[in-house]
Formats: sequence, structure tokens, C-alpha cells
Amino acid sequence: MYHNPVLLKQSVDDLVTNPDGIYVDCTFGGGGHSREILSRLSDKGKLFSFDQDLDALKNTIDDPRFTLVNQNFRFLENSLLMYGIPQVDGVLADLGVSSHQFDEADRGFSTRSNAPLDMRMNVMQNLDAKRVINEYGEEELADLFYHYGELREARKLAREIVHHRKTKSIETTEDLKKLFSYIPPHKVNKFYAQLFQAIRIEVNQELEVLKEMLVQAYNVLKPEGRLVVISYHSLEDRLVKRFLKNGMFEGEPERDIYGNYKKAFELIKSKAIIPDDKEIEENSRARSAKMRTGIKV
Repeated sequence: MYHNPVLLKQSVDDLVTNPDGIYVDCTFGGGGHSREILSRLSDKGKLFSFDQDLDALKNTIDDPRFTLVNQNFRFLENSLLMYGIPQVDGVLADLGVSSHQFDEADRGFSTRSNAPLDMRMNVMQNLDAKRVINEYGEEELADLFYHYGELREARKLAREIVHHRKTKSIETTEDLKKLFSYIPPHKVNKFYAQLFQAIRIEVNQELEVLKEMLVQAYNVLKPEGRLVVISYHSLEDRLVKRFLKNGMFEGEPERDIYGNYKKAFELIKSKAIIPDDKEIEENSRARSAKMRTGIKV
């Protein structure tokens, strides 16, 4: 089962300003956001939705205004050009892993199920969690645990993995968790969430892919087109927040003699929108969600 779409009304309210326009849903999944977008469009409107997960194709929508593109959203710009679409009115991206991917035990995303170390959003790619854990060097593992999982004990964790795999390959999520059975019970859930997040981000190159998508979204948006992004952890949100502020991910933009820099977007609200208590109660996945919307200058 695919998750209930997070911040559904708020995101589509921000996104769709022209019923005759062309829109993109970068993360189709179960199609919840896409169906809501289509409900706001006229017969002239169009929606292009992207998803690299083959399972998502089963949820395609039978509507002449709708096109499902079986691609990673890092190919947003070129894919749209293939359909003869140089510019669009709005782009929506609901980031992260769907409930469906977590619930499919053999995908290896969940900390609750014993499954092969996989974590690939695109099951056709070669790099999976097993290769990361069993083939990456100690320094590489420590870096990804520290930067992607924000784990302070990153070097110790990497050392233990490398030491263990000298005698036995680490094949499953349970094999991996057994190495860290000493983690105190009150910290265990957060620890494994951070550990699995780090591995998943590396397997799917999530932060690099997000950067590519944001730049391409800016390129394809018409002036005053809207970019709406829902993120689920601080690493994603920091990238989105910075890009919406000045169109960059690092460094400082050039300023004119008055100290002003050219903005990439005008923000609809200065602070991120978060789900209310009712939505969080109905959909636990919404708990960490943050939504930011920019209007292309």
C-alpha cells in the first residue's frame, strides 16, 4: 500500500495557479498528489509525473491529460524535452521513501523487518546496500555515516563493520543490526533510523539527485512558475531552503554595489509549512515533513 499523500491540499494549493497549465509531479508513488493536481486542471491542462520505481507503474492514471514517465527525476529537463515541453507552470516533489517501499520487506528499507540489504529505489541499478556495507572502505563508511546519518560514533561503527566482514559477509538487515546490539534500548530506534538513512542516501545518491532536480526545476519553470518541495529530514530541507533563497547550495551569491543579490525565487512563506496534529495522527509519516514553496523570479 502506498502512503497517504502528505500536506496534500496545502501543496497543491501552492502549486496550481493556472488550470490550463503544465505541471510536474516528480515523485508519483501511489499517485495521490497527481490525482489532486489533475482535479484542479481544465481539459487543456497537462501533468507529467515521474517515478523510477517499477511498482509505481501499477498506479498509473487513465487520463488523456496525464503522462507517467518511468525515470528518476534527475532526468527531469531532458525527459520533458522529449515530450516537446520546454517550460512548465509548476513542479512538485514529495521526497523520501514511500510507505509502500518500507512495507515491502524484501526491499530492505525498514528497520523492522529482516531482509536482504538492498534499499534501491530503482531495482535495476547495480549499487545496493549490501555492496556499500561489504565493499566500501572504512573511511568511506565513516564519512557517509557521519554526513548522511549525522552519527557521532561514525568511525567506530565503520571500524566494527570492516572488522566483522573479514570473517563473514553482512547479508541482511538483521546481520547489520546484530553488530550494534549494545546500543541502549532508549536510543535504538533513532540510531537505526539514522544508520539506515545514511546507507539509503548513499545507495540512491539522494542528495546529489535532489540538487540536480532543483537546478533543472528552475530551468524548466516559466517566470512566476512555482516549485513546491516536501522534505523529511534536515539534510534535504537545508538544500531546499538554501536553493530557494539564492539558487545555490554552497558559497555566497554575487552582490551588487548596494549589497543586494539576484534572487532565484520569492518565498510564499518565510518558514516551512508543517502538518497539523490531526494529519500527523492520521499519517505518522507526516511527522517530520516540511514544505517550502518558491515562485520563480
